[in-house]
Amino acid sequence: MNMANVLVLLADGCEEIESATVIDVLRRADLNVCTASIGDRLEVNASRSMVFVADSLLAPCLDKEWDLIVLPGGMPGAEHLSQCDELITLLKTQLNSDRLVAAICAAPAVVLGRNNLLENRVATGYPSFMPELDQCVLSRSDQDVVVDDNLITSRGPGTAMAWSLTLVALLCGKEKVKELAEALLVVSPV
Repeated sequence: MNMANVLVLLADGCEEIESATVIDVLRRADLNVCTASIGDRLEVNASRSMVFVADSLLAPCLDKEWDLIVLPGGMPGAEHLSQCDELITLLKTQLNSDRLVAAICAAPAVVLGRNNLLENRVATGYPSFMPELDQCVLSRSDQDVVVDDNLITSRGPGTAMAWSLTLVALLCGKEKVKELAEALLVVSPV
C-alpha cells in the first residue's frame, strides 16, 4: 500500500493546537507528512510563542505531487500563507487536480477565500471570519468539519482533532480512524 504524501504548511503566527494536532494525528496514521515553512528559515514562531521546526522550506515542495495539502489557521499565520504566491499557485493546481486541500480556522476565509479558491464551495471557519467567508462561498456551514468534494474545512482549535481524524478517514479509511481514536481516547467523528 502506498503511503499518502501530505504537505502541512507552516507560517509565523500559525495556530499551535491546529498545527500540532494535524501533524501528530497524520503521522500516527503512518502517512508521509512533510511540514514546510513558507519563510526563509525552518524555524516557525507560532501565534503563542511556540516554535516549530519545519522539515523543509516551501521551494523544494512545489514540484511534488501531494495527496493532501493542509493549511492550519491562526493569525497572522493565515495572512502570511495568503500572501505567498507560490503556495497559492500550488493550491490552485491541487484543487483543480481533485486532490485534497484542508483548511481550518482563519485559513478557509483568509487563504482560500481571499484568493478566490472557494467559489461554488460549502465551507466553514472560525466564527469571527464567517462574515468574510460568506462573501466567497456558495454557502457556509456551522458544522465543526465540512467535507465538500476535495475541500475539508473546520472551525478552529477545538475542532482540530475531529478535522484531523476526518483527514485520516479520507486517506486511510474508517478502520484507521477507529484505531487512532481508541488509542487517543477521543470520540471518532466517523
